[in-house]
Amino acid sequence: MQNKIFLGACLLVLTASCVSSQIYEDLKNKNSTLQSENKSLLTQLDGLKGKGDVYSIANLRKEIDRLNSEKSRLAMDLEAAESSYQRMKTSYEALEANSDSVLAENLDRNRKLLIQLEEKERALAMEEARLKTMQNELQSRSKRVAELEEIIASKDAKMKALKDAISAALTNFEGKGLTVEQRNGKVYVSMENKLLFQSGSWQINTRGREAIMALGEVLSNNKEIAVLIEGHTDNVAYGGNGPLADNWDLSAKRATAVVSILTLNPEIPKDNLTAAGRGEYAPIGPNNTSEARAKNRRIEVVLTPKLDAINKLLNEI
Repeated sequence: MQNKIFLGACLLVLTASCVSSQIYEDLKNKNSTLQSENKSLLTQLDGLKGKGDVYSIANLRKEIDRLNSEKSRLAMDLEAAESSYQRMKTSYEALEANSDSVLAENLDRNRKLLIQLEEKERALAMEEARLKTMQNELQSRSKRVAELEEIIASKDAKMKALKDAISAALTNFEGKGLTVEQRNGKVYVSMENKLLFQSGSWQINTRGREAIMALGEVLSNNKEIAVLIEGHTDNVAYGGNGPLADNWDLSAKRATAVVSILTLNPEIPKDNLTAAGRGEYAPIGPNNTSEARAKNRRIEVVLTPKLDAINKLLNEI
């Protein structure tokens, strides 16, 4: 009777061993599939392009590297579990020589091993889900960066076209105290005071008025451009009589005089125009000669594209 009970127990254990082996093989196959999918995801992530510092994509890649390290650690744990499983399998082959206590211990170890394998599988699944989430976020941000680059390129092209249009409209004035240049994404129209004003005056002469009106015609066709008119002087203190207080006051009145002429063109949105007096505090060179001081006495029109679309994308990144 005892032999029959012992043989029945052995059959039950061997059956459990077969089921455990099948579960182990299923887990091993799932792990292999997850590793293959992970390699594919890493290959896709390595192929993505972006500009890390501005837009935080570099931080996403660091997080992905950390997750990959964690996945490698889990894989090593799984390998250790596999080794333990093999030892358990060997012990099952010697069940006939084992006592009931040893058999119970092996069954308990097997149950713990199965639990560990299930935990590893869940951990790998969680890491896989996080990797997919990070990939989706990286792709989304890369798309917004590409859109931002496209908008910036379009703005640069428009500003170049604006610069060319202004140069064409003011070609009769260039080299006669007027220059047009593009830098830092903006267009700068600089007019020396000799083209516009008499010394110490903010009344614009006929020649200067023609130049400003020609500039206004171009601005009327570019309503998305912000226009800043800056008045500048040299460092020689204002010594005239009348309502002027100092060079700063003179520079502000000259900038306002230019704005007044531009507002005569009804096609230029008035909310695009800003007048500013800078006095002697933003020279383009030293004030050590009469020629240098003459260059510092100027009106500078700074044309800037409105950046609403760019700012919106930057806030989304």
